[in-house]
Parts: sequence; C-alpha cells; structure tokens
Amino acid sequence: LAADPDSKFKSLQNQFQHLFTMALRNMSSKFASSLGLRAQVSQLTQQQFGGASLLQSGARAFATVKDGLKYAASHEWAQVNGDVATVGVSDHAQGELGDVVYVELPEVGKELTKGDAFGVVESVKAASDVYAPVSGEVVETNQSLTDKPAAINSDPYGAWIMKIKMSNPSELDSLMDPKTYEEKCAH
Repeated sequence: LAADPDSKFKSLQNQFQHLFTMALRNMSSKFASSLGLRAQVSQLTQQQFGGASLLQSGARAFATVKDGLKYAASHEWAQVNGDVATVGVSDHAQGELGDVVYVELPEVGKELTKGDAFGVVESVKAASDVYAPVSGEVVETNQSLTDKPAAINSDPYGAWIMKIKMSNPSELDSLMDPKTYEEKCAH
C-alpha cells in the first residue's frame, strides 16, 4: 500500500514546527542574552497557511510573575484558597528548564514538610526536583500533566502540579510576594 500523501505532509509539517520552534527559542535567547536579559518563548500561536497550521513568531519575550501568588526561592508558586495551596512551577523556572517532557507527581495522601522534594520536572535539557513551598498533605494532583507535560511551558500558572492542605499556614509568610520574586529573578 502506498503511504498517504496527507500523512507524509503532516509528518513533515510536525518536523518543521519542531525545528522552527527550537530555532526561534535559540535566536530569542541569544538576542536577549546579548542585551543582558533572560528570554523565554511562550507557546507559539498558530495561523492558517494553505489550510495547514504553522507556527507564528509571536512570542512572550520575558518571564511573567503573576499577582496574587506566593513564590519560593526554588521557583515554585503557591495560590492559596482557604487552607489549600495550589502549587506549580513559575514561568521563570519553566523557561530555564526548556521544553518539559515529563512530570513526576506526588502521591495523594503524602505528608510533606516545607522544602521536601515532592516530584520532578524533566525537560529536554535537565531534570529538576520540585519542592513543597509549605507543609501539609497532598490532596490532589494534576493528572493531565502525565499526558501533557508541556502545559507547564505554555501555561505555567494554569498547569499546577499539586494541591496541598496546609498544616502550618504561617509558612506562607516566608514566601516571596510577586514584586520580591520578580526582583530575585532579575539578578
């Protein structure tokens, strides 16, 4: 049987998209470095060209820090709702890691102490432990990250890793506010 021309086209298109993305990230990073800045490329938007989806060069140039969150020095963020903190990795962290290919999630029910490693975020260039910004019990994990780990790159503040019921909410006081965290990342 002859190979379907449409599937060959889609395969080439996917290869092109990957190469284009990597080249754009490399160029952005080198340019920003020459200016003394830290560059990061967000999920690239798509445009239509001849019916095929191609990557567009619209990109977020620098790491964002989201208001309303608390940040650990190890680059995890925490969003508090009552006695539960939703935890993920910051935009700065995902940018330093590069393309995320695997996320190890903690077990629901596991007790963590502030500073404990609770999982791993693995990218094409490094693997990094992820640390609990507060103590407590893991009550939920983001199972969608097992199938779509790159969501951490495209939406670092939406792609949370775990929810933890805090045993000592006063530990939040030792985390950084957005302004302080932004200053830390600038150095």
